[in-house]
Amino acid sequence: MDEALLRSLTPNVLAVLVRRGADFAAAEDAVQDALLEAIRVWPGDPPRDPKGWLITRAWRRFLDATRADAARRRREDLADREPPPEPASAADDTLQLYFLCAHPSLTPSSAVALTLRAVGGLTTRQIARAYLVPEATMAQRISRAKRTVSGARLDRPGDVATVLRTLYLVFNEGYGGDVDLAAEAIRLTRVLAAAIDHPEVAGLLALMLLHHARRAARTTPEGALIPLADQDRSRWDTSLIAEGVAVLQAALARDRLGEFQAQAAIAALHADAPTAGETDWVQIVEWYDELARLTGSPVVRLNRAVAVGEADGPRAGLKALAAVDDSLPRYTAAAAYLHERDGDLATAARLYAEAARKATNLAERDHLTRQAARLNTRRPG
Repeated sequence: MDEALLRSLTPNVLAVLVRRGADFAAAEDAVQDALLEAIRVWPGDPPRDPKGWLITRAWRRFLDATRADAARRRREDLADREPPPEPASAADDTLQLYFLCAHPSLTPSSAVALTLRAVGGLTTRQIARAYLVPEATMAQRISRAKRTVSGARLDRPGDVATVLRTLYLVFNEGYGGDVDLAAEAIRLTRVLAAAIDHPEVAGLLALMLLHHARRAARTTPEGALIPLADQDRSRWDTSLIAEGVAVLQAALARDRLGEFQAQAAIAALHADAPTAGETDWVQIVEWYDELARLTGSPVVRLNRAVAVGEADGPRAGLKALAAVDDSLPRYTAAAAYLHERDGDLATAARLYAEAARKATNLAERDHLTRQAARLNTRRPG
């Protein structure tokens, strides 16, 4: 049984049922029944048209459930007529399903869960393990999301930006349980890129590839964080970097710059430097300027201040940082780094320790604590 094939066909089949008039929850139930039947039947009798087979079985399951539900007699006319023609392409169906799962009425966490369930084909248990929550909790989250979008029809243009934010949230979760969410996000973004010709979709794919290329060098075998400047660049995946750069260049050539393309351009400049000391920080600052113009994000301005500190010296970086909201996450860590670069080790050590107390995850907290301890041992007694 080709599980990868089933996972790739699932969103197409689900989208077809929803477009025919099935509500989301009922459609997904029917598709899951069809998948179970496929797992049982296909090894001994593989179909010539797997997608058509699944659509036919799932539609029949939906009609059977509709007829059996007396409370939904309003669907009897739908059950008695032949299915409508299939004018939409598979790419259109896939794209519409992405839009539905990232519906603006959903919370970000619900959109992520529904995307992984409906588009990614992951089980509720896999998603729960990846997010380190009980399976019952994740099942409730997905059920609520299904109910929320059940009344939504696939007859309006979707919001690509919302879909991209949802996929980026998946990517940033990284790895958990038995599912590699970063790899899953890349797979889903590739599918989206094949379904829609949009420079920002390509920009997000490039950004993911460039970040993922550094994954093996980001931590020690014990799980400790390794800053970008200290990473062993021979461990970076050059094939992913080359692909990411090529995808980015094609997107930038469209001359429709967006925030993901700008972020990918920054990542590409880091990837292009043979050593940390050869990083083109001047260009990185220029890309942060573009990114700040596009987003107005205070987090972008925070990152820009650190880049200014590299390009023009730590005091210039501290001046840029002074214009940023000091309540932002990682503000204190950025200030500590710039003060260390400026030679003020006492202030830097104090700020590293303060940043460690504010850190939201254990790996980051341990890293900042080690930075504070390192500086305290260097200071004269």
